[in-house]
Amino acid sequence: MRVSVIFAGASAQQVGSQKEDVHLPMILNVCTKSGCEAQKKGVTLDANWRWLHEVGSSSNCYTGNSWDPSYCPDPETCASNCGLDGVPTEDWASPYGITSDGDQLKLGFVTQGQYSRNVGSRTYLMDTEETYQLFKLKNKEFTFDVDVSQLPCGLNGALYFVQMDADGGKSKYDGNKAGAKYGTGYCDAQCPHDVKFINGEANSKDWKPSATDPNSGVGHYGTCCAEMDIWEGNTISHAYTAHPCSVDGQTRCEGKDCGDDTSGDRYNGKCDKDGCDFAPFRLGNSTFFGPGSSFTLDTTKPMTVVTQFITSDGTDSGDLVEIRRKYVQGGKVIENPAAVSGGSGHVSITEEFCSAAKKDFGDVDAFSQQGGLKAMGDALEKGMVLVMSLWDDHAAHMLWLDSDYPTDQPATKPGVARGTCATTSGDPTEVEKDHGDSSVAYCNLRVGDLDSTYDSSRAPSCSAGQISVVV
Repeated sequence: MRVSVIFAGASAQQVGSQKEDVHLPMILNVCTKSGCEAQKKGVTLDANWRWLHEVGSSSNCYTGNSWDPSYCPDPETCASNCGLDGVPTEDWASPYGITSDGDQLKLGFVTQGQYSRNVGSRTYLMDTEETYQLFKLKNKEFTFDVDVSQLPCGLNGALYFVQMDADGGKSKYDGNKAGAKYGTGYCDAQCPHDVKFINGEANSKDWKPSATDPNSGVGHYGTCCAEMDIWEGNTISHAYTAHPCSVDGQTRCEGKDCGDDTSGDRYNGKCDKDGCDFAPFRLGNSTFFGPGSSFTLDTTKPMTVVTQFITSDGTDSGDLVEIRRKYVQGGKVIENPAAVSGGSGHVSITEEFCSAAKKDFGDVDAFSQQGGLKAMGDALEKGMVLVMSLWDDHAAHMLWLDSDYPTDQPATKPGVARGTCATTSGDPTEVEKDHGDSSVAYCNLRVGDLDSTYDSSRAPSCSAGQISVVV
């Protein structure tokens, strides 16, 4: 019988030494009106996906969706006993299903490795070996290319920003010795409870293994912060969404502050979980985005996505008043379509659009309650971390993105129809079995002055069907 052991001098979440940690290469182009400069950056893997084992041995601290009580009888002891290990070059492709050629990052959906089966991934752009890249986007634009041609119903290739600490919380929390290098410190506006380590402590208190996800569960605490969803999409539907919060940066929550659906507190928490979303299909335009040449944006081909953050006075310190969207495909710049319903006539995220859409759809206006665009802009001014991910949805089967949702409401009700996927689609068990070879590709990351990062003459170059080579 094993007993829990606290190693001498260790009182914190540790770093394992069984494997070398290697960050994948990724270029970030920083642009002005006179041109772009390519800067070499890196990509790290989120801590939740990493091997967590007893320090000094290869015994797992977490297996499947459960903590080992021998090493983790309580959060503090667990953090002392267990270390997050590295991801060497050979592990990126298998078991994690992630490859990079320096400009394109491709995320595979299901990958069977030698010892484990990996589903989805969450990665972060690094500035240095020890810190995440912070993006301050007010009065700026962020642009990337994406290929969603290999993402069917029920999958979400998501690229977004969250207000994480640049060092992953390493300097803020004595218990965190791993830091951004090992993908720690995640938070978002859903205040997720499935993050294994929060504030340098294991989230093992009251841990409940998931009944449907063999790799996940939920703990007592959640972790909240502002979230700007630049892109959530598959071949059927997409959206960009602002999620402000009343907390400043990564904040551990419990009880009502987390805004959990299970306790009926969704609109009593510290973050706007619904957000203000601009989703063309949900807003009444069913011909803008989809697979084939009959759509304005053809999802069988890569596209360039441009997001602009407009301020009240045209400076980096002005209040955020609008979030605009443009696309490039087929040799032309394509403007965001006007909403047909839910804020009819609006073409971008503004306070006026958000209020009108919430009213027209009969939604709770948590966006305004949490500070609206002003609060979103405050987070963007302080700096946010870029997340590139691929995931399936055990809670709502991604119906909120690509089908009719809520399912107990008629599809004819404004705001319910969000895509053409069946309401029976998106079950992770079926999606993982039938579409495990799915993937998404992100490439040509660019940030800079307004109207400096895109050009109709430059064709999007991502390819989700192409095998990239790690360099």
